[in-house]
Amino acid sequence: MITVDPHGPNDPQLRRRSWILRGVLVLFVLCAGAIIWVSNTYLTQRFTETTRNRAELRLAIYSGSLQSELQRHSVVPLLLSRDPVLIRSLETASYLETSSRLISYIDEIGAASLMLLDRDGRVVAATDRERLGQGRSSDPFFVQAARSNDTVFTSNEPETGRFDFTFSRAMRAMDNRLLGVIVVEVDLSRLIERWRGAAEAIFLMNSEGAIILATEPRWRGRTEAEALTLEPVQTAIQRAIQATGDFAFGDTRPGFFDGDVIRLESRIPFRGWRIVSYTTFTSVRERVNGVLSLQIMGFALLLAGGFYVFGRRARMQSFRLQRESAELRRLNARLQREIAERQRVERTLEEAEQSLAQSQKLAVLGEMSAAVSHELNQPLAAMKTYLAGARLLLQRKRVDEAASSFQRIDDLIDRMGAITRQLKSYARKGAEALEPVDLRDALKGALTMMEPQLRTTRVEINQSLPRRPVMVLADRLRLEQVIINLLRNALDALKDVEKRELDLLIAEGEEAVLTVRDSGKGIDDLDALFEPFYTTKKPGEGVGLGLAISSGIITDFGGRLTARNGETGGAVFEIRLRPLTGGDTRAAE
Repeated sequence: MITVDPHGPNDPQLRRRSWILRGVLVLFVLCAGAIIWVSNTYLTQRFTETTRNRAELRLAIYSGSLQSELQRHSVVPLLLSRDPVLIRSLETASYLETSSRLISYIDEIGAASLMLLDRDGRVVAATDRERLGQGRSSDPFFVQAARSNDTVFTSNEPETGRFDFTFSRAMRAMDNRLLGVIVVEVDLSRLIERWRGAAEAIFLMNSEGAIILATEPRWRGRTEAEALTLEPVQTAIQRAIQATGDFAFGDTRPGFFDGDVIRLESRIPFRGWRIVSYTTFTSVRERVNGVLSLQIMGFALLLAGGFYVFGRRARMQSFRLQRESAELRRLNARLQREIAERQRVERTLEEAEQSLAQSQKLAVLGEMSAAVSHELNQPLAAMKTYLAGARLLLQRKRVDEAASSFQRIDDLIDRMGAITRQLKSYARKGAEALEPVDLRDALKGALTMMEPQLRTTRVEINQSLPRRPVMVLADRLRLEQVIINLLRNALDALKDVEKRELDLLIAEGEEAVLTVRDSGKGIDDLDALFEPFYTTKKPGEGVGLGLAISSGIITDFGGRLTARNGETGGAVFEIRLRPLTGGDTRAAE
């Protein structure tokens, strides 16, 4: 026998394990790449959507604050136009304390400035005293307010390029005579201060599309298209954001987000105004790269940890294999000796098993010898009687009747021959060749051999046999030996019970089944029932090989012998064999 190290370099298990490790590594790398790719796509979409949502939220806040500022100042002219002090000063043309009164209102109202104009458009009182005496009769806020009974909003762009936003209202006497105009100047430029530092470029457009407020001063007074053509889009927005919050775009990598910026627009329900914002995506890539870096670091740590574990296991295995190599060589030599010894023992056991089987048959034959001799004595006594009668009939010349007696003697001789032949065939070893056997005939033959014991034990036998043959492939003598063994065990189980019943059933389906059921006490240990030398009989009554041998015989026939306890008590043994079809029968013949 050639000695082979089971863990050598050519070991299939070692090669298979190596391929498994490689497959796991490749799978890990593919999974890591897939997770990173999915994470990149998902996080990019998620952070982009978050950036868009935040931009929309901020734009809504900007729009709300602008509307609130306009609504708050739109009420001021109405209240001041009803101030009795201001009305009386206009009626009496006495303005000594009027400017101080307007100055007292400025902090409370929060307006940029307040002006009081007389009917001629001259500034008679103002929070900015430098405007006193100025003629503003041609300004839109005076002209429109003088022609209307409601509050008038006007915006104009003076030469400074800065838009002025004013609410004005006419002040009239009881007879609806024009006394003057109160003007409230709104400082919307303060909103720009609030927008400074945001990550957007923001501007406000009037109904004509002109930019009236913007984070980029150069955009004021221009349309959106004109403002963005001053410089390239990215540079213009960058300059606007840098002017408001010193924001730097960095490496935006155009096209990665399908554009560098998001344009959002919201309509303000005031004179057709619109507010527009341009938001950058700079932080999205940085946040995505940060998460992806953490994932890659985690996968790298897992991979390094896996290599460390596998490397350590490989070193330990190598050390263990080196240590076991010498012991394996010693065990190999000892196993060769044990294998040779086991083969010799198996041959001896096989011969002993065959001898024990034959011995069991001879033991059964010895038990049946007395009953068989009794069976032979009965036809011998009858033959003697028939011979005496035939002798008398011949003496009386009654030849026909004497011939009938001789015929009966001949029948008795055939019966004796059948008994002796069956006894001789049971004592002979069975043939190894299998042949078609009717399971009913095998059961009848076994019952014939067991008839004396069955009659002596006084057992009630119930048979349920099919009318047509149940053919199986077996050795009839060995099959009868198994059935006789089961019948003997059943008779032993019925010795100590009052109700002695034995049910014999044959059924054919996918399997041909012979069932032997007794009304005894059942089986205590079903697991050890078919083990050699297991017996429930008293010492000297059995060696515990009958069922083990019987199970081996049925296994040789390609079937199986099973045992269980019945539902109403007693033991149930079943011989299960494969039934023969027509083709199987012809092949066997």
